Amino acid sequence: MKGIILAAGYGTRFLPATKTVPKEMLPLIDKPSIAFIVEEFLASGITEILVISSRRKKSLEDYFDREVELEGIFRAEGAEEKLAKISPYKAKIYFVRQQEMLGTGHALLQAKSVINDEPFVVAYPDDLHFGSKPLTRQLIETYEQTGCSVLATIHDPPDLNRYGVVKLDPDGIHVADIVEKPPRGEEPSREASIGRYLYTSELFRLLEEGWDLHRGGEYYHTYALRQLMKARKVVFKRTEGERLDIGSPEGYLRAILRYAAGVESYREVIREAIEGDLLGPGLG
Repeated sequence: MKGIILAAGYGTRFLPATKTVPKEMLPLIDKPSIAFIVEEFLASGITEILVISSRRKKSLEDYFDREVELEGIFRAEGAEEKLAKISPYKAKIYFVRQQEMLGTGHALLQAKSVINDEPFVVAYPDDLHFGSKPLTRQLIETYEQTGCSVLATIHDPPDLNRYGVVKLDPDGIHVADIVEKPPRGEEPSREASIGRYLYTSELFRLLEEGWDLHRGGEYYHTYALRQLMKARKVVFKRTEGERLDIGSPEGYLRAILRYAAGVESYREVIREAIEGDLLGPGLG
C-alpha cells in the first residue's frame, strides 16, 4: 500500500509567510507539518509515498533529500543526536507536480501511474493526528476488515456545520452520501469527514469518468467518491486519538500550544506565559 500527500495548494490563509515558504513546511516548533504525515505513514507500514506538489515547492523535495554538508559537520563533531535529526526517512518518496491548480480530483489523477492497482491512503498536511495507534493504521485495518474505501471521521465536533457530514447507510457501517456544511438541525449524522482517506484503485476510473463530464473550474474528487458510495463501497472509521487542525492561523497556533504542552521544556514556557506578563500588550 502506498501513501499520497496532497501539497500543491497556495496556502493563502498564511500569507505573507507562504509567499515563499510552502504551508507544508510551517513547523510545530521544530518539525514541519508534512513530516508528521510521513512519520504516520511509516508507523503504519507505508514506505512508498507520493507527494503531489507544485512549482513553488522545491523546498519540500530538499527537505526529504540528504544534507551532505551538515552530515559531514555533525560526523566530525561526533554530534550523533543532530545527525539523527537530519537523516532521511527510510522511505521511497516521490514527487509529482500539479502544473495547474485544478482541484483535488485533478491532483489525484496525477498519481495514477504510480499507484497502479493498489489501495492507497490520502492525507492533507494540515490535518495532524496523535495517538497510540496511527490514524493511517486505523484506516488500513478497517479496509482489511471490509474491503471498502474508508473515510476518517470525528464524532460530533463543536462546529459540525463547517464540515462535510456523512449520511450513513441503514447498516450503520457504509456511507451513503456526504453533505457539505449542512444547515444546523439538518445534519444527516454526527460524523464529520476529515482529511484522511483510504481509497481502492477503482477511484481512478471514476475520477477519469468525472473528468470527462467536468466543464471547467476546479475538479474535486466528490463525483468519484459518490459513485463509490452508491455502490456501497465506502465505510467510515471514527478517529481514535487527537486531531490537530492547522489549516488556519488560529488552528495552527492552538496546535503549536497543544504540541508544546506535551514537551516539558516547552510546557514551562507556556506556564510562564500564563503566570507572567509574556502575554502582555500585543506587538503587532
